[in-house]
Amino acid sequence: MAFLDLLADIVGADHILTGQDTSKYAKDWLGQYPSVPVAVVRPASTEQVSQVVKLANQAKIAIVPMSGNTGLAGGGYAEGALVLSLERMNKIRDIRPESKVAIVEAGVILTALHNKAEEHDMIFPLYFGARGSAMIGGVLATNAGGSNVLRYGNTRDLVLGIEVVLPNGDIMDIMSELHKDNSGYNLKHLLIGAEGTLGIITGAVLKLHPKPKAVATAMLACRSLPDALRVLNSLQQETGNCVEAFEYMPRYYIQSHLEVFPDARAPFDAEYDVNILLEAASTIQAMAESGADGKMRWMTMLEDRLAALMQDGIILDAVVSQNEAQRMEMWARREAAAELSLRRRPLVNNDIALPIDKVAEFLETAQKRVLEICPTATVLEVAHLGDGNVHYVVWPNSEDPSYIDRIMEGVENIVLEFGGSFSAEHGIGRSKLPSMKRRKNPVAIQVMRQIKQALDPNNIMNPGKVLPEIE
Repeated sequence: MAFLDLLADIVGADHILTGQDTSKYAKDWLGQYPSVPVAVVRPASTEQVSQVVKLANQAKIAIVPMSGNTGLAGGGYAEGALVLSLERMNKIRDIRPESKVAIVEAGVILTALHNKAEEHDMIFPLYFGARGSAMIGGVLATNAGGSNVLRYGNTRDLVLGIEVVLPNGDIMDIMSELHKDNSGYNLKHLLIGAEGTLGIITGAVLKLHPKPKAVATAMLACRSLPDALRVLNSLQQETGNCVEAFEYMPRYYIQSHLEVFPDARAPFDAEYDVNILLEAASTIQAMAESGADGKMRWMTMLEDRLAALMQDGIILDAVVSQNEAQRMEMWARREAAAELSLRRRPLVNNDIALPIDKVAEFLETAQKRVLEICPTATVLEVAHLGDGNVHYVVWPNSEDPSYIDRIMEGVENIVLEFGGSFSAEHGIGRSKLPSMKRRKNPVAIQVMRQIKQALDPNNIMNPGKVLPEIE
């Protein structure tokens, strides 16, 4: 109680939550890692975060930083720990269109930043299904990906500088707005993707991009995944690398979507094995103007190119959205992946990265191997095909943890064979600790432990995540 009283002196008694009031912070989105935190503290400034961390470090009480709590790897598990919520630190400090930067606090919800940037005819090009609740702090902590990585890169590629409270409470201000700075180690990249194990990101300088003048979105059906990649490469060449999203949904995914959302429409009149959501965008004003046919020139260009590929037999079917409502309908289908994954339990949630030209071979091999381990298993797959990120969910017939780990290890073996990674955009958290132990280079893990020990000798900062325990 004395510790909580001291916390209340820092943030105010109304911003210390205990008991039932902590319930929304005590369960992850997948519902796989329920916990009972000591309390939830809600600071309103970087200075308050610093004071809270100093107090916790002195008392050797673990801290779990939390933003929107939309993680999928158990990174917010807080049993016996103090949850430090950044939700009150939700100010967009500045938007500067001339230098294309946004200066924000960690509690800013991603959609709020999208909306603010749009007021200045700019975009922050990071989009995924949970953008309405995910916050910038968590996005940076996990180096989130999303649907536009193909054109704009991961979160790490969209950050110029950060503000961080270290495990001893010191504030490290590296809120640089520079695109070039070789003054020593790149500490920004060390903290981004560290999942709060090395410090708490409280602010960031983010890169903005001009808002596209013309956007064209379509659903495509292709003969095969290799053919889909031919389509992607052709469109990239034709548009000057303006393809922003290239998302793969197989036949079973489409069927599952229609089962879970009975009011939804099928993408095509017929069913196909390979369904692609394509979006391409241009910042050239002339592309947004109407041509002789009365259509936007950008859309006409895309339709003409798709028609040529259909004539070649590479594309089997195509539907181009004619308005924003049709575009959102297409995106709703893809962004329902999380809900579709959760419709059965237990689940083995694999978030993997592969060389782009190996995705088809991986999926074929994985299907055979998974059924060898569990003949009654069902697989739901969906992919950011343009960057090789596959979400590969397996529903086995047993909740035995060792059995589930066998399936995950089996998938990892195939990923390794094809030169991929067992973690693409969801982070490590707790769920991928066995994978880290099995797959990560031992020397790399040792270096990570040395960094953790140097910055957090009391191991208070999100302990039990990212790094497997030493046996």
